[in-house]
Amino acid sequence: MDKSAYPYHGGRLRWHSSLAKLTFWSFVFIGIIFIFFYRSPSSVSSSSSSSSATTTTSSSSRFHSDPSRRSLRTSSWGGPAWEKKVQTSARIRSRNGFSVLVTGAAGFVGTHVSAALKRRGDGVLGLDNFNDYYDPTLKRARQELLERSGVFIVEGDINDAALLKKLFQVVPFTHVMHLAAQAGVRYAMQNPSSYVHSNVAGFVSLLEVCKEATSQPAIVWASSSSVYGLNTKVPFSEKDKTDQPASLYAATKKAGEEIAHTYNHIYGLSLTGLRFFTVYGPWGRPDMAYFFFTKDILNGKSIPIFEGENHGTVARDFTYIDDIVKGCLGALDTAQKSTGSGGKKKGPAQLRVFNLGNTSPVPVTNLVTILERILKVKAKRNVMKLPRNGDVQFTHANISLAHRELGYKPTTDLQAGLKKFVRWYLNYYSAAGKKADAR
Repeated sequence: MDKSAYPYHGGRLRWHSSLAKLTFWSFVFIGIIFIFFYRSPSSVSSSSSSSSATTTTSSSSRFHSDPSRRSLRTSSWGGPAWEKKVQTSARIRSRNGFSVLVTGAAGFVGTHVSAALKRRGDGVLGLDNFNDYYDPTLKRARQELLERSGVFIVEGDINDAALLKKLFQVVPFTHVMHLAAQAGVRYAMQNPSSYVHSNVAGFVSLLEVCKEATSQPAIVWASSSSVYGLNTKVPFSEKDKTDQPASLYAATKKAGEEIAHTYNHIYGLSLTGLRFFTVYGPWGRPDMAYFFFTKDILNGKSIPIFEGENHGTVARDFTYIDDIVKGCLGALDTAQKSTGSGGKKKGPAQLRVFNLGNTSPVPVTNLVTILERILKVKAKRNVMKLPRNGDVQFTHANISLAHRELGYKPTTDLQAGLKKFVRWYLNYYSAAGKKADAR
């Protein structure tokens, strides 16, 4: 027999040495991952303003701590009084109404959707962690608005499995409108773990509780137009490939769509994803370009106007909030029941994804011109190149599928929508002695 086929003593020493090195570096690598995802960083300044109306961070915003860690430090919950509030808020008051859990209820879209559901007689319970990615006082003001209409918002985190299980024990939700997420493109470059925590882990945590329900709810959730990434064919269609994300935010939303497919396939959950295109309007997000453009124009500050290569136009498919709400309610109304129970699938379940846009992309320069006309103030424009930070140059929605399946038809153009936004902005920031300054 050929002895060379067997390891000799020196070979064994070298093999053990290599194994020791491999083990050592494995532990080092695991340690780096642990530090990256579980550290709690100190205060982080916001990135500078961008003219991208989709996911831009205002230079005036301050991120005081990591939302992914802070969000778990929430108010206490439980007890008879708390359960009564939850049940009262979620009580259905119309014939054939729904009982809906709205996550991210104190957010921009969440507030408007919750109010619309309540107005038509559905039972609505909100859930929000009130993190300070942007001004928490705006979220608290939205909370007060909803509570006046009878919507109770539980302060808690979607990664808190015990809280989610308790909510489903107290209320047999028929539907979930999942709008909670870490938003923004540029902030992902500073705090990537917050996106994984909210948009991936948080979504899984919610789906885990939904799948175990005796009567599984139908789920409608917010994806994003950002999943189209570096696609150049326009308008964007749901049939297009979405395998070239331009930002971590986009990647987490794309991951959410794949996760939705998995839970639909294995557990029979009915899932509908909505790809929002640049939502704007009253009670909006201060990190969005139309919002802080308004603030800076009124304060006499210069605003950055980004342009693509070779002075290319940067344009967005701006969609007014009322149109988005109609799409959300249409998705809920047409969602079929989930087919599973207690984590076991009993048959095929509905799985859908829709674009919700306005179908009329508008150059950001035109957005500024409209704001100048409404505010009656000339903007100080600072033209610069679009940075490589995850923002894309152009978005344009094909909404034929949503029109056919949901009856979705946007009716508000940008000028009309911005007039309504500016009216709200001036009233909100001048009320109670506040300065017209979004911090």
